[in-house]
Amino acid sequence: MRNLIKFFNIKSVITIFVCTITLVVLSGCSGKQGTPRNPSAIEIGEQISHITNLEDMKEGDHKKLQKLYNINADEVESFVLYTAPTNIKADEIAVIKVKDMNNIDNMKEKISNRIEKKSKSFKDYLPEEYFLIEKHVLKTKDSYILLAISKDSDEIEKTFDKALK
Repeated sequence: MRNLIKFFNIKSVITIFVCTITLVVLSGCSGKQGTPRNPSAIEIGEQISHITNLEDMKEGDHKKLQKLYNINADEVESFVLYTAPTNIKADEIAVIKVKDMNNIDNMKEKISNRIEKKSKSFKDYLPEEYFLIEKHVLKTKDSYILLAISKDSDEIEKTFDKALK
């Protein structure tokens, strides 16, 4: 009888140990690690607003997107656009989430044309603002495009990258 009780105790301890190990392994595999993020451009814009002051900038709408970059509203899933309040400031921030990945290079080229035009108009006019344009950030990641013409363009780029990790 004594050997029988000892056998059941060992068997119970082994069963509990195996169940615990199984639960630990399963809970570790169920995390969402490695799942790519898919935020809207608006959500990324909110994160950017925490690291740079957007209060003095004007928020753009679909008409402004069309006017500045020649990008139609039906080509984008979501976007945020901030421009300088006057034409003597170069600041401009745009985050665009493109609907069709086939259009991303075309849109990036349209934005590059805007930067080039802006650069020419500021070059001899306002050197400090021209410097901001020259150190702009224009990049794509998946279906997103970022344009940052700002004294905080490096931080804006880091925030953009972090939002898409």
